[in-house]
Parts: sequence; structure tokens; C-alpha cells
Amino acid sequence: MEVLLGGFGPTEDATKDTQWLCDLVKSDVEKKTGKDYQEYKAVKYRNEIVLHFVTGTSILIKVHVGGEDYIHLEIYRALLPHIGMVPHTNVKDNQTIDSPLQPFQKLIPEPVSP
Repeated sequence: MEVLLGGFGPTEDATKDTQWLCDLVKSDVEKKTGKDYQEYKAVKYRNEIVLHFVTGTSILIKVHVGGEDYIHLEIYRALLPHIGMVPHTNVKDNQTIDSPLQPFQKLIPEPVSP
């Protein structure tokens, strides 16, 4: 599979770091979906391929939320030296184990004042 800079790499099994990032945005995800997830486990992910971290990067994550239910997260991680990592999250619910991890519409994070 050919991967272009700015595109996403292959789908891989989730790691402890992937779960940590999911946990970091869980309350935001629950607010956006209006649900309280008892089960919330990252199972797969895809990273955006970038040459270097200028402003940030995106990651797609498939999260198992119980039974046969999954959600997809697209998390933009802004790397701003004066405020650290600032995640901006989009959520797609009603996904399945077989739903492909595809980028959502292009994430344009709201500006952050210094």
C-alpha cells in the first residue's frame, strides 16, 4: 500500500499509548455522543504520516464500547510549545468491528489563544 505524506498509514492493533489517548478524550467523547461508556477499549488505530511535527498530527482510533458496538475517533493533536498537547476530537458512532478506519472530513481545529 502506497502511503503519502499527510495521508494515513495502515491499520494496526491499538497500544497502551493509543488507549491512553482515548482515555484522555473520553469525557469529551461521552458529551458528544450523549452516552456513558462502561466499556471503552481502543482496538485499532491509524496514524497520519507526517514529515515532522510542525503544528500537530491526527490519529484514527476504533474503540469497542460494548457488545457489537464500536465508535471511531479522529483526534487532532496540536503540538503548541506554549500550551502542550491539545486534543481536538471528532466521533462517529454506530460503527462495527468491520467498519474501515477512514479519515473524517478534514479537521480544522479552532484557534487557541496564547
